[in-house]
Amino acid sequence: MSAITPYTHRARHLAYDAVSCRSSHTPRPGFAGSVARSGIVVAAVIGYFGVRGLTDSSQAAALRNAAWIQAAERSLHLDWESPLQGLVVDDHTVTRILNWVYIFGHWPVIALTLLWLLSRHPEVYTRAAGAMLFSGAAGLVVFAAFPVAPPRLAASGMTDTVTQQSHAYRVLQPPAFTNQYAAMPSLHVGWNLLMTLAILAATRKVWLRVLAVALTVSMDATVVLTANHYVLDALAGAVLAHLGWYAARHLRPRARHGAIAASGPRT
Repeated sequence: MSAITPYTHRARHLAYDAVSCRSSHTPRPGFAGSVARSGIVVAAVIGYFGVRGLTDSSQAAALRNAAWIQAAERSLHLDWESPLQGLVVDDHTVTRILNWVYIFGHWPVIALTLLWLLSRHPEVYTRAAGAMLFSGAAGLVVFAAFPVAPPRLAASGMTDTVTQQSHAYRVLQPPAFTNQYAAMPSLHVGWNLLMTLAILAATRKVWLRVLAVALTVSMDATVVLTANHYVLDALAGAVLAHLGWYAARHLRPRARHGAIAASGPRT
């Protein structure tokens, strides 16, 4: 074995962890550990909805801030909500599909992805959960300080397709825990993006990676086409998700010492 072989192995381990956010030497958590990890996320989500319901701000402030968002989009040539919805709003088959994506492509997808990560890729789960906690906390601060009425409430001529054509949304997210003025940033976009980043980090299976990208791209389009978010809301949600993803990377525990020590002595 050459003198540089230990360092080659060490570099390979570090590169693998950086790309995949995993360590092959990290054991999967036992039943108690899995319950504890999943319990933290469940408690955080319940707390998020509870606090979000309490931060339902005044209509006047939400409409005023929505007007500011609309003006900013006009100046940036991003005021696409009404023209885009006009292309699909009269096609009930299309709007039905969009409603399904908005409703069933969010929380069910998040729950299934986190369960899969917890059982198969615990380090990526830890990073995804940490990113959700970070972005959720930041989102609550913005919701309270800068309430924004969504296009369905503030933009003339826009149709709330989800509320008018579906009742399933209120089952998954009861009105008591819904802040209708929490449009900016869009955590529908942000948290779906986090699930996509987690899946891309956890697997090399092409079909899973393509599905993950398709899910987040479809949600990006859906939140605008259903009049639930402005384009700037979606962009802000994506930025917040990326910030949370990279912040969680530095907060997560690293289990590399064993792998480095096993690769050979240092000089």
